[in-house]
Amino acid sequence: MRSDKRPQQSCDVSVTADGNSLRLAFPKRHTPLWEQLKGKSLKGKPNYLYLTKYGFSADNPEDWKRATQLAIAMESDLDHPEWDKLFDPTLVKYGLGGGKYAKLADVLQLPGTKQPEPEITVGEMWEAYLEWKKTVVEETTFKEAFTTLSNAIHGKVWDRKNNSYVQSDRDLSTVSLSDKVKITITIEEIKIYAKQYLLSQLNRAFDFCKTKGMLVNVTTENPFTLDKFSVPDVTTQQKYAPKIVNGEEKQWHEVLDEKELENDRRAFTREERDIIIKAFYESDKASDRVYAPLIEFYFLTGCRTSEAIPLIWKDIDLEKNLIRFSKSLGKSTQKVKETKTGEARFFYFSNTSRLRELLLKLKSESSSEIVFPSKRGKYHSQSSIGKRWLGYTLNNVSGDGTVTEYHYPGIVTQLVEEGKISGYLAQYHTRHTYITLTAHANKHNNNALLLIATSCGNSVDVILRHYLGLSEADVIVEV
Repeated sequence: MRSDKRPQQSCDVSVTADGNSLRLAFPKRHTPLWEQLKGKSLKGKPNYLYLTKYGFSADNPEDWKRATQLAIAMESDLDHPEWDKLFDPTLVKYGLGGGKYAKLADVLQLPGTKQPEPEITVGEMWEAYLEWKKTVVEETTFKEAFTTLSNAIHGKVWDRKNNSYVQSDRDLSTVSLSDKVKITITIEEIKIYAKQYLLSQLNRAFDFCKTKGMLVNVTTENPFTLDKFSVPDVTTQQKYAPKIVNGEEKQWHEVLDEKELENDRRAFTREERDIIIKAFYESDKASDRVYAPLIEFYFLTGCRTSEAIPLIWKDIDLEKNLIRFSKSLGKSTQKVKETKTGEARFFYFSNTSRLRELLLKLKSESSSEIVFPSKRGKYHSQSSIGKRWLGYTLNNVSGDGTVTEYHYPGIVTQLVEEGKISGYLAQYHTRHTYITLTAHANKHNNNALLLIATSCGNSVDVILRHYLGLSEADVIVEV
């Protein structure tokens, strides 16, 4: 049954149906052009371009949409003051071409007319933009954000079965910037969660190349304008749907960025904290027990996840009982960089503290300069910590192609399922747990609150309002 949900016409070149065939009906102002092509008068009737031979069907709603895009692109070129330079008489520019309409090229070869040179491709534009972009953003940000975008532009999609990227037929990088129709169609076919971000970066890349004089033809228009590709607001189902991150399916609560996690200040209770630490130390898996000291350290210092991983013993002074947090580890690059705030800070602890006891034990057993080395003596990755905390799934492919899925539950996930703690919170909440418990224990000591804020790279105002619950209604009593 033919769909009634046809795209609204936004130009004078209309899309109509003739039986099961789709056709473009051109307005009378274009008639002289088609009369030259046909070599006969159309007697005032509109010319029709039938799309059946190009695979279009009136029964397919998507073909109606594509035909409308063709109509808009053709009208835009034909109505332009330099239409003879923009309109492609072979129709190849519009994803069609061939047949008798290729003869139109002869009609448009007017005396003195110079055909435009081929425009640069989307891929050439994107690579030039990346060369500049990587000089102005942090390496971690560049790798995490722009690798995903580049894969989408080059048509690479993740194959979960083979655990690798494979090439699809949605390769936007090879399309000329002047081919607006093919760009539009290809972008609509690209499957990427952050498509609006992709479009905004393509839009900026075009402006960058235009400013640098890299475009071949001054008449080339920006095919990535955001209003053209406007998308509806993200639905609740989309917001909480699983997402693919670095080829691995993640639940929505696993992919919150650090800013979101920083603002989500829920915390474990003291009892839950100790249950989690004990579970890591007593796990029957040696691979879990390796992370136990690191998890305990997170709970006892409130440092950010990336700040503990690159710590070396030179950062810790056991005589003065202080830790110097001055660096962090990039999540994707695994390279040492500065802290989130860009500042170094000192964390002080007492001579009888549980933290000092932990550090002394680690120091006596360590032969590495890294405080929390992996089994290979290198830095842990944030993703590996997350896997032990939450759990992960592996797919095993047998010789006959059968895929067997193995699920390894994380320590904290298991504790929730067993009812030993009240609910699941991401590993980053070790930070909020420390600040919450320590702030409440010292809520009547302003000097202590200041020290907590300074040690954790926070502010007293944040601790008062978001950890101790000071409201706007609280006022100072005047004397």
